[in-house]
Amino acid sequence: MALFPVVIIAVFVGMWLMRRGSTLTRDCRWRADLAAGPGHYRCAACGATCTAAKGGPKACLRPSS
Repeated sequence: MALFPVVIIAVFVGMWLMRRGSTLTRDCRWRADLAAGPGHYRCAACGATCTAAKGGPKACLRPSS
């Protein structure tokens, strides 16, 4: 019973750490566009494109309507 508060705190800390690394790209699905060249990414959801050094962009680049 004494471990219950510790487990609850550990769960909240874990959730906070996982959330901390994400940004506003919830709807974006970045895929490498190898036809356009190395380091070129295209979003499968909104169609935005960009060139990034490694791992794709970290922010939504959705074109404004």
